[in-house]
Amino acid sequence: MSIKHPIIAVTGSSGAGTTTTTNAFKHIFRLLGLKAAIVEGDSFHSHTRAEMEMVVRKAKEAGRDVSYFGPEANDFKRLERFFSEYAATGSGEIRKYLHTFDDAVPFNQMPGTFTPWTPLPEDTDLLYYEGLHGGAVTPDVDIASHVDLLIGMVPIVNLEWIQKIVRDTNDRGHSREKVMSSIVRSMDDYVNHMTPQFSRTHINFQRVPTVDTSNPFSAKDIPSSDESFVVIRFRGMRQVDFTYYLRMIQGSFMSRRNTLVVPGGKMGLAMELLLTPLIQDLIDRKKSLTTRDD
Repeated sequence: MSIKHPIIAVTGSSGAGTTTTTNAFKHIFRLLGLKAAIVEGDSFHSHTRAEMEMVVRKAKEAGRDVSYFGPEANDFKRLERFFSEYAATGSGEIRKYLHTFDDAVPFNQMPGTFTPWTPLPEDTDLLYYEGLHGGAVTPDVDIASHVDLLIGMVPIVNLEWIQKIVRDTNDRGHSREKVMSSIVRSMDDYVNHMTPQFSRTHINFQRVPTVDTSNPFSAKDIPSSDESFVVIRFRGMRQVDFTYYLRMIQGSFMSRRNTLVVPGGKMGLAMELLLTPLIQDLIDRKKSLTTRDD
């Protein structure tokens, strides 16, 4: 963790709503006049798409499963070094993973490849990471220990699968069968490397649909925001003004002493109300330290 160079991480699997959350954070950064270094977790994958397909195939032949949720497909050590370097100096190197042809064309590359590593912009106020492993911990690395504000985005699992299936088939051109196979292959890594992160987060946002999602593999569309609630759980945070949030967010209620439930359509409002003061506090502490140093 770092007062001078704070790090915010949003962790959750692809299709969990992390991109929507990133848009909300960008809005907050604009409102507060902050310059954020924005980093996508996919840039720390270990393999291009073609390489990953070969790794998966060889693992299957050996009776094992490999997925993007696990350490074989990601450079956890480089991600931890990156967080550590930013916390210490406010600098580091990033790249982009090019998912689609639209992503790849400006770089004259093929989808499923990486851009070269390049330095972060100078003089950023904070680092914002969105990806799979912002709160990952293994026997060899402790990425979570470098994060000042860790947010979990974790729909109930059937909804998460629906979002992944619809997104990967519609936006990324994968077949439904390929996406379903990926979900099954990923379960062991998901249990061991994804779910433990959500016990380390400061705040979790969990979307729960109010429509039938019993068979996610037959779903044709994603339940809308108005067809869901968002369960917001706070961990280890004192002086949370629940009375204020209940007053400001129509239709909200408390399900436990540390858990606020809001209508799905109010998630953006809830995020801005909850996260803006937390981010402002990080910046105030940063400015206070800078003033003392001067």
